[in-house]
Amino acid sequence: MAFHLKPTTIPDIKHIIPDVFGDERGFFMEQYKQSVFAGFGIPTDVVQEAMSYSEDVGLIRALHFQKPPHAQGKIVRVLKGAVLDVAVDIRRGSPTYGKHVAIELSAQNKEMVYVPAGFAHGIEVLEEGTMFQYLFLHSEYAPESEGGLVYNDPALGIEWLCAEHSVNERDQGWGGFEDFETPFVY
Repeated sequence: MAFHLKPTTIPDIKHIIPDVFGDERGFFMEQYKQSVFAGFGIPTDVVQEAMSYSEDVGLIRALHFQKPPHAQGKIVRVLKGAVLDVAVDIRRGSPTYGKHVAIELSAQNKEMVYVPAGFAHGIEVLEEGTMFQYLFLHSEYAPESEGGLVYNDPALGIEWLCAEHSVNERDQGWGGFEDFETPFVY
């Protein structure tokens, strides 16, 4: 098998470890294999691919989701640099509602994370010049369906790693978790 799962504190979040085959020329690895991912319980209906580039360490892009009927799952990885990848369970009735998983992803470790629909997602850039890849599942980007939670809400207890942060105005303006009316049901 070319991939392995590493358990997370929220079983619906899949931490994917690829096999990497290296020699003096470099390395080879599979990035996606429909049959294996389906066997892990990950939907395989990839509908859109995107990439973000972040120059500065401490930049936070968070915490985003798309509401039904355009809810998205995603498979994410780092192509260059490193991030702290965070997913918050926002599914009403879930035993892990309001809890999060944080995983360091880097070009060096080549690991991936599957984030299902019903989770708010964000990243914190840990290295200059980071390139981050998204494979979106279920639904393409629909701006009318986007939502978010403020990244630094104490109710979420996320421990971002950098001492100083850069966050755009939109992401600073999302509401907090205490007043959040989730559109997702477990």
